[in-house]
Amino acid sequence: MRRPIEYPTLLIAAATYAVLIWGTTGLWTLSPLFAVLLTGFAVAQFGSLQHEVLHGHPFGNVWIDEALVFAAINPMIPYLRFKDLHLTHHFDPTLTDPYDDPESNFQDPAVWSRMSRWQQILLRLNNTLLGRMVFGPLWSNFLWIRSDLASWRTPRVRLGWAMHAAGLLPVAYWLMEVAEMPLWAYGLAVWQGYGMLKLRSFLEHRAHVIARARTVIIEDRGPLALLFLNNNFHAVHHMHPEVAWYRLPGLYLQRREHFLRRNDGYLFTSYAQVIARYLLRAKDPVPHPIFPVDRGGSL
Repeated sequence: MRRPIEYPTLLIAAATYAVLIWGTTGLWTLSPLFAVLLTGFAVAQFGSLQHEVLHGHPFGNVWIDEALVFAAINPMIPYLRFKDLHLTHHFDPTLTDPYDDPESNFQDPAVWSRMSRWQQILLRLNNTLLGRMVFGPLWSNFLWIRSDLASWRTPRVRLGWAMHAAGLLPVAYWLMEVAEMPLWAYGLAVWQGYGMLKLRSFLEHRAHVIARARTVIIEDRGPLALLFLNNNFHAVHHMHPEVAWYRLPGLYLQRREHFLRRNDGYLFTSYAQVIARYLLRAKDPVPHPIFPVDRGGSL
């Protein structure tokens, strides 16, 4: 049976590209600062769109879906590598495991104890929200590139970077031949956008002995929820990854008590609450507090 096209996602894609085009052309001539800020929002929205696409939206056809995000709007994120690693991350029994969850920010306590003082300082900085948003994009890409270089003989890794290089071509052409915004300013916008995505992912998961209780709910319905395509209802997304972003809030409200019981009440009311509580302090320790991770308690 053919699945209906998800038009709200197509609308988001069209708006994202429109904002990106305006931010790098006409708006730059009017207000360079506002142009960088707005382009940064477009980069963040594009990252949320990539996440939606890798889960099979909006057409349900991988070739058409991925054509929507082929251009490497964020040069720091190779889409195919993001897709592979994120789908690995969706194996809930290994969530937060320093080795088996590619999106974990925890360290094996034994490895942590052998780190130099400056390495520990950097990782502690990365465990505050401000540090994650400012320093996190660079740190994530350093780890990403280092890991992929170590796995370079793997055909899938090479394919991911080859596709990323191809996706950089239209972006490079646009920035060098059409856009008014200079490359350095676009680089700032990318850093800002990637940093905003770090706000979304900052406390998505916690260390917990039960796998189903490791994933958060943030009951935000404001602009950031739209920017993140409702991925703040993260426990709902992990339990129902096939559900489109615009259906997640309704699904949550229908079964709110069920989801909060399943995730053991891991709840925040808004991103404002998250920012106020963790902007300058860590939510978690860097060394995993219950390592090795218990793989029980499936969803």
